[in-house]
Amino acid sequence: CTQRRETQYLDLARSSTWHKSHKTSKEKSISPQSTPGFRPFSVTMFSAFSHLSRHHQSSAPRVASAIGRRFFAAKAGQSEVVLVGCGAPNRGMGWYHAVQMLEGRCPSASLDYVVEPWFLGAGSTGPGGPEFGQWAKETTSAHGTSFLSSVADLPAPKEPRCALISGRTADNPRLLTECIAADCKTIYLEKPGAPTVKELQQMKEEAEKAGVAVLMGYNKNVCKYVRKTREFAETVPGSHVTFVSNNAYENTPES
Repeated sequence: CTQRRETQYLDLARSSTWHKSHKTSKEKSISPQSTPGFRPFSVTMFSAFSHLSRHHQSSAPRVASAIGRRFFAAKAGQSEVVLVGCGAPNRGMGWYHAVQMLEGRCPSASLDYVVEPWFLGAGSTGPGGPEFGQWAKETTSAHGTSFLSSVADLPAPKEPRCALISGRTADNPRLLTECIAADCKTIYLEKPGAPTVKELQQMKEEAEKAGVAVLMGYNKNVCKYVRKTREFAETVPGSHVTFVSNNAYENTPES
C-alpha cells in the first residue's frame, strides 16, 4: 500500500467533500470491455488515501475516539483507514497492508481499525489464531490500533474514512455493503473483488448510488511488463498488443 502498490479505478462516482457527505448521515472479470462503465485509472495506494484526505482539511481540535486506546488516531489531512480482513501475520495480504501503514510508509493513511471476523471469532483458537491475537495485542500497545470482529462495531468516523477490504473473495460483496453503511467514503478493494462479473457490476452500482469511490488493487510487478510492452509497441508502426490471462477458471459467462 505504498508506491509499490497500484490500483485500478472502477469508474465509480467520486464522493462529495467530507463535510457535505457527513452531514447527511480471468481477463473478462475486470476488463473494461467485459464490464460496461468500468474505466481503468491507475494511481498508487498513496494517492488513493491522499485523494480522500485532501477533501477534508479541518482546523477543528482533535477529538478523542470513542474507543479509549486510540492515541494515534488519524489527524487532520489523513484518512482514517479500516482494514477489513487482515489475515494471518506474515501470510495474509491484509496483514502486509497493515504493516506498511503502521510503519508510516503511507503518510496520508492512519490505520485506526482492523476488522478480523475469523481470528477474533471462531478461528481465535485454531491455526494462526494465537499468533494473530499476540500481534493484535502488540499492535494495540504500540500504535493504538483498535481490533474489532465486525464492521458493525465501528464507531462514527472522526476523519474521512477509507476501508481496505482484503477478505475472502466470496465475502467481498457483503463487506462492501457493510463498509458503505459504516460511512466509508473510499474503498480499496483487493482483486478480484467478487466471484462473478455480475456481482462486481452490482457492487459498482451500489457504491455509485452512495457516492463512494472504489479502487481495485493489482501488483506493480505485472504493471512493469505491461508498461515496457506498450513502450516497445509505440516504436513499431502499426503494432497491436493483445493481453491473454492464464488461470484455473472455466471460461464461462459468470467467470
